[in-house]
Amino acid sequence: MDAQDTPLENPAHALGRWGEGRAARFLERRGWTVLARNYRFGRREVDLVVRRGDVVAFVEVKTRAGRGFGLPQEAITALKRREIEAVATDFLFRYRLEGVSVRFDAMAIEVDRELHVARVEHVEDAWRPGWT
Repeated sequence: MDAQDTPLENPAHALGRWGEGRAARFLERRGWTVLARNYRFGRREVDLVVRRGDVVAFVEVKTRAGRGFGLPQEAITALKRREIEAVATDFLFRYRLEGVSVRFDAMAIEVDRELHVARVEHVEDAWRPGWT
């Protein structure tokens, strides 16, 4: 991590944006194409929409400086999952993505305050709504 890329001197909002960028680069290195970042449907939002082959994943990214508030992916509540599912429905309809497999992923980005090292965990198929 570069010194200017250190999220620890920035407010929590900037830390989240930094984590989303880190997650996008992580996925791109693994062959995913980022279709959208911070895609909104009304007041609801999903952090990343990515595609690899015929799989489209809607990805919620949680970034934390340490584990003081639990694991980052534990912060994706049932309400947040339903909101992301609504955003996904809009995205798929708007961009006429038919014949693709859809899944919902979570990414946990943890930053250690002392070591300034990020750990990235990609949880594929983190949850399944009733309509997939």
